[in-house]
Amino acid sequence: MAHTNDIESFGALLKRGYYGTYHKMSPEHLQHYRNESVGHHNVRGLDTVQQMEQTVQGLVGKRLTYNTLTLKTGNTTKT
Repeated sequence: MAHTNDIESFGALLKRGYYGTYHKMSPEHLQHYRNESVGHHNVRGLDTVQQMEQTVQGLVGKRLTYNTLTLKTGNTTKT
């Protein structure tokens, strides 16, 4: 069951990320910031070791290069 407290808790988590970590959120990447906050919200009940184990399991087989990160949609020019 979901409660309004859950929604308020998630909103507070997103706001803390904005003020404490990012200081500015680009509308272009807002979905990524939200997804990260969802991840933090979903593991809030785990202890630190369990959180780290889950993070490492999620990283296996993934790679993000700078060119992929900075490539604009529709722009196929490599830099």
